[in-house]
Amino acid sequence: MARINGVNSLTRRRFLGTAALGTAAAFGLTTISARRAGAALPDFVPAVVIGTGYGAAATALRLGEAGVSTLMLEMGRLWNEPAADGKVFSGMLAPDRRSMWFKERTEAPLASFLWLDIANRDIPRYAGVLDRVHFGDMSVYLGRGVGGGSLVNGAMAVTPRRDYFEEILPAVDADEMYGKYFPRANAALGVNHVDRQWFETCKSYAYARVSRKAAAKVGLGTTFIPSVYDFEYLKREEEGTAARSALGSEVIYGNNHGKRTLDKTYLAAALGTGNVTIQTLHEVREIIRQPDGLYTLVVREIDELGTVLGTKHVSTRYLFLGAGSIGSTELLVRARETGRLPGLNDEVGRGWGTNGNVMLGRANHLWDPTGSLQSAMPVLGIDNWSDPENPVFAEIAPVPAGIETWASLYLAITKNPERGHFSYDAATDSAKLHWSGAQGQRSIDVAKSLFDRINRANLTVYRHDLFGDTRAFENRFTYHPLGGLVLGKATDAYGRVRGYENLYVTDGSLIPGSTGVNPFVTITALAERNIERVIAEDRIA
Repeated sequence: MARINGVNSLTRRRFLGTAALGTAAAFGLTTISARRAGAALPDFVPAVVIGTGYGAAATALRLGEAGVSTLMLEMGRLWNEPAADGKVFSGMLAPDRRSMWFKERTEAPLASFLWLDIANRDIPRYAGVLDRVHFGDMSVYLGRGVGGGSLVNGAMAVTPRRDYFEEILPAVDADEMYGKYFPRANAALGVNHVDRQWFETCKSYAYARVSRKAAAKVGLGTTFIPSVYDFEYLKREEEGTAARSALGSEVIYGNNHGKRTLDKTYLAAALGTGNVTIQTLHEVREIIRQPDGLYTLVVREIDELGTVLGTKHVSTRYLFLGAGSIGSTELLVRARETGRLPGLNDEVGRGWGTNGNVMLGRANHLWDPTGSLQSAMPVLGIDNWSDPENPVFAEIAPVPAGIETWASLYLAITKNPERGHFSYDAATDSAKLHWSGAQGQRSIDVAKSLFDRINRANLTVYRHDLFGDTRAFENRFTYHPLGGLVLGKATDAYGRVRGYENLYVTDGSLIPGSTGVNPFVTITALAERNIERVIAEDRIA
């Protein structure tokens, strides 16, 4: 009975939180709360969570359930109010200002097709949903808005292999993670599985079946990928009884229907506790430790056009960094190097990796069409992680162009031991990532060893027209930034920052550069584990 009551309570909280989000959108508010709307930023709040991504959202929910008054600060906007075209997000094929974070041109991962730049277009500068941050040889894709990366990812909710999880985080109890926290995260995220029988005959995943057949010719197995996209909704999309979203090429610039983003799951439930407030379009720039142990945050408020409206200050006793691998790491690197938090150790800013991301394409034969109707939410991967020399987990990705392309696209996740680090640049008041192109070569070599075999067996070739030049492999960007504030090094075993009480990290910066799969389930489960211990031991109230 307790379990049923718990489920009903969570459902009720989500309902209340969703209503609060709707009210904020309807009235154009930047303050989102189930208790009140439109309130000014307070001078003090017991707990502050920076960011609204996976780790931040899990942390805020559990703080709210524990009765802790919690403020979440989000630099992006709230995305749940339709624009003039009736849609919240713009599509990938016709992007507009909603697509990117203060860019004058879109920057899609596929830079060209037949060497023509048909994927990108000029746009007005606006607080759009997708950012691409450039660091020399590497750029990083980030979600901007309430829900963080959940707004712009492909919904692939993969639990990592246990043996690899034990390798990357040996101090974390794997029995606890796989017996308790991974299941908890998957349930709260709304993870579901595709109907296998439907998959075999639907039009939406013809492209995945073509790649599966090609992999099978060299004895490579494929695995179905769980998702936070509602597969029952996807069925209705293909039947023509629901508005197209995954089948409308909606993924990297947001998804209008079907996807269980954090604003519909964790964040809605957090708001529904009545103890959590989200303040949008507020970017934390500095962290200052006061003599009494409180943390004062210097916060910059902007509008949707990027105009700085002012600088504010808010103090807190318990500070949780959930701004992601780039955002949280920059905050602490800046704080250490400017003398705001001089006691931070040398591990702050280290252990960063790309999750071994490499994108590539193959050209199929004319008798192997991939389909003009493709689900933008991948559901199948080539699992070659057991290869002792060249482990790869390759997502079979769509090319949702609305026409037949005969192209198979993959995002290969490889095991690359190379790690980058961050330094502080006083001239720009920002953290700079140190990562060279040479550090990514191992990932290319590993992916090439796998797909050379597939091409030989199928008498197919690589596509050289997809990445703006003639390269077949693209590893100059990552969707999966990890590390910078590694668990057990920059922090203790539960995300407490070494050297400072009541300062915590709760996002992907805790993970040392790699998970072997899409990382958001791991980030969420780790946050669940950490916040449970912190609430129990640190007397947060």
